[in-house]
Amino acid sequence: MPELLETYLENRWMVQPNHANHLGTTHGGNVLKWMDELGGMAAMRFASESCVTARMDQVNFKRPIQIGETALVEAYVYDAGATSVKVRLKAAREDPRTGEREPTTESYSVYVAVDEAGDPMEVPALTVNSERGEALQEAALDGER
Repeated sequence: MPELLETYLENRWMVQPNHANHLGTTHGGNVLKWMDELGGMAAMRFASESCVTARMDQVNFKRPIQIGETALVEAYVYDAGATSVKVRLKAAREDPRTGEREPTTESYSVYVAVDEAGDPMEVPALTVNSERGEALQEAALDGER
């Protein structure tokens, strides 16, 4: 059975002018795309199958990410159903010179494991075997409520 920390992924994108709006900040659509892509990868790592986005809950944009900053996205599986995989998504702006971070965006998504025909497939149960995994899962479950 997959362990929560095995699904934890983070990725960074350097925000370039082609990612930005007229205010010099990242288009929300780019942030959503990056979050959805990484969330899908976390779900696939968990399920060991292709996964498609079924739902993205309310997305909260707290602050912008400027051109020249790094968009840092974190994703991890915190729960699973019969065919569905729940993923916690968080984004932050990060200073590429200092590593200083500030949260910018958050959401929860549900992905469904599918076979080659696109039909839903069963997923394994999630296990949590570490204090860090337990803390991540609890934080996700608390935020989901």
